[in-house]
Amino acid sequence: MFKNGAACGSCYELKCEDTSKGCKPRAPIISITATNLCPEGGWCSSPQEHFDLSQPAYLQFAVYKAGVVPIQYRRVPCIRKGGIRFTISSKSNPYFLLLLVWNVGGAGDVESVMIKGDTGKPFTPMKRNWGQYWESHESLVGQAITVRLKTSDGKQSTSWRDIPKNWQFGQTYEGKNLS
Repeated sequence: MFKNGAACGSCYELKCEDTSKGCKPRAPIISITATNLCPEGGWCSSPQEHFDLSQPAYLQFAVYKAGVVPIQYRRVPCIRKGGIRFTISSKSNPYFLLLLVWNVGGAGDVESVMIKGDTGKPFTPMKRNWGQYWESHESLVGQAITVRLKTSDGKQSTSWRDIPKNWQFGQTYEGKNLS
C-alpha cells in the first residue's frame, strides 16, 4: 500500500472496527490523505498495511491509550478544492528542478510527470525523487513551464504554462485539476 512513498496523495476512508475496545462508541468514518511518511520498524513494509494517523485524526474514532486499533478501510476518490499545486522546491537550482505535485483530485497519487518549457522542445519525463517530489535536469529558468501528469487510475491533466516564465524557487503555482 505504501509503495515506498508512491501512494502519497491517495485518499482513504477509515472505520474503527467495532469489536475493538479501543474504538469510540459510534465512531465516525474518517477520510484521510496518504503522505510519504511512515514510522520505522517495518510498519509499512509489504505485506503489512498500516495507517499512522495524526493525533487529531486518530482521536476522532479511537481512544488515545488504545494504541494500534483494527480498522476497515477503502480507497476513495480525492475531492480537492482548487487546482493541482506545483511547488518548485527551494532545493532546486538552474540545472536541477525539484517539483512537488500536490492537491491532486481523483486518484490523488501521481504515476508520471512530464514537463516542457517555451523553446519548442517536446515534453520531457521527470523522475520520481520521493513521494510526490519529481526531478528534472532540464534548464527551464526564464521559461513558462507546462506540466503533464498521469494518476494511478490513468487519468491525465495538462497545465499549459501555469508556471509563468518569471517563476521563482520556493513558490507554488496552480494548474487545472482532475475531476
